[in-house]
Amino acid sequence: MSDSLPWQQIDTVFLDMDGTLLDLHFDNQFWLEHIPLRFAEKHQISVDAAKQSLYPRFQSLQGTIDWYCVDFWSHELDLDVASLKLELAHLIQIHPHAYEFLLQLRDHDKRVVLLTNAHHKVVNLKMDVTGLRKHFDELISSHQFRLPKEHRDFWTELEKIDPFKKHATLFVDDSLAVLQAARNYGITHLRGITLPDSQSGEKALDGFVGISSFEGLIADLQNINL
Repeated sequence: MSDSLPWQQIDTVFLDMDGTLLDLHFDNQFWLEHIPLRFAEKHQISVDAAKQSLYPRFQSLQGTIDWYCVDFWSHELDLDVASLKLELAHLIQIHPHAYEFLLQLRDHDKRVVLLTNAHHKVVNLKMDVTGLRKHFDELISSHQFRLPKEHRDFWTELEKIDPFKKHATLFVDDSLAVLQAARNYGITHLRGITLPDSQSGEKALDGFVGISSFEGLIADLQNINL
């Protein structure tokens, strides 16, 4: 499978947020450690007991729109999830080379769209913390369709409001299920982030060209003559 991209043919770049542009360490710490801690405090139980209660609930909803919805979890857990995210906001970090990649895309007149499953409250928080909002032509959350990116109908709904050309679009994500859905829908150019969490090891994305960072794509962009 070739690692090269025909940049002259690409006019739109869809970029995931968590794990792709931003370090997934924040999200993993929040859901696996911080929420159980605050849940344990609220119910006066041990953190281990909270994890035993919460983890199966999290796992049962992964891949659904509710899994990504802070309002849903605030109701389910009787916690202000959006506010609790502020307590760990210092962990929201841009992946190495992601900022430079966004600058290169702008320099080469590519249309750049954030395409995320994150709830709009989370998108706003992370854009405010990182200052990345100005680098996008549009911010699109799957919550406006009530369908996650893993679902084929998400892509159908997206194309209704954003009539992108499948053969002229690059999509970068860290989720195998999302990449598979995008490929099944017909998006030609796909890249998978293999190191979404800087504190964990690389993961395999079988069937897709994997990149641990945007460094290689930056070099390609710098070398092309559009």
